[in-house]
Amino acid sequence: MREVAVGSVVELVENLFLKANYSLPPDMLDALSNAAAQERADLASSVLKTMKENANVAAEGIFPLCQDCGMAVLFVDVGQNVHFIDGDLTEALNEGVRRAYSKGYLRKSIVDDPLFKRRNTGDNTPAKIHIRIVPGENVRITAAPKGFGSENMSAVAMLSPAAGPDGLVAFVVKTVERAGPNPCPPIVLGVGVGSNFEGVAELAKRALLRPLGEQNHHPAYAELEKRIYTEVNALGIGAAGYGGTVTALGVNIEWEPTHIAGLPVAVNICCHANRHAFGEI
Repeated sequence: MREVAVGSVVELVENLFLKANYSLPPDMLDALSNAAAQERADLASSVLKTMKENANVAAEGIFPLCQDCGMAVLFVDVGQNVHFIDGDLTEALNEGVRRAYSKGYLRKSIVDDPLFKRRNTGDNTPAKIHIRIVPGENVRITAAPKGFGSENMSAVAMLSPAAGPDGLVAFVVKTVERAGPNPCPPIVLGVGVGSNFEGVAELAKRALLRPLGEQNHHPAYAELEKRIYTEVNALGIGAAGYGGTVTALGVNIEWEPTHIAGLPVAVNICCHANRHAFGEI
């Protein structure tokens, strides 16, 4: 059994959210550069180059990538041989968020009650935390600040199994078409397939963490990713909604087994930033 002090969790989470809010992942930087080179519409190409410039400025550590510094989402894989000491894990995770958003002067956007008074909590907590128990004695944490311009455009559908691949593709493409310029395209699409109502949404969000260009390990789902990518880019929404040939930078699908009576599908749209960072203790 390995003992892990929760203070190290606080420190790691703080550093990860600062990094995610100021520095684009390498795969996203490459995707923006490639998109700018491939885009045939002059205005859209100019917008893509501006997005890349914005990322370079943000990397200097003074201005965050976006004014919406997101809801703090945490994916935590805890080795089954880990024993946390000196405090509570959930509180440590939230304290790391609290410190990052204060230290980095990041916008705090969380309200305590979603429907009535909607008072800002003042520190961007509580975070949305997903914990899995995995083999080993390490703790792997991924921080993913998620802005709501794109989150609000996401969708879940409980399709009939008879819908098949064609119905799934139609739902995903229609979701992007309805979103239009609202999620700050070019976008990254995380698509969840299977599981159940709550599980498929998490699958879609986890899909956003896979590096762009890394295909699904299952050949049929890899082909489905390519098909959706092609059809979404044929919509002509383009960078910032100005039209063009690049609406999506990538499509990642994650799937799990499901019930014989259902075909759950979730589309988690992310803006061109797709901020995330990971570390391990």
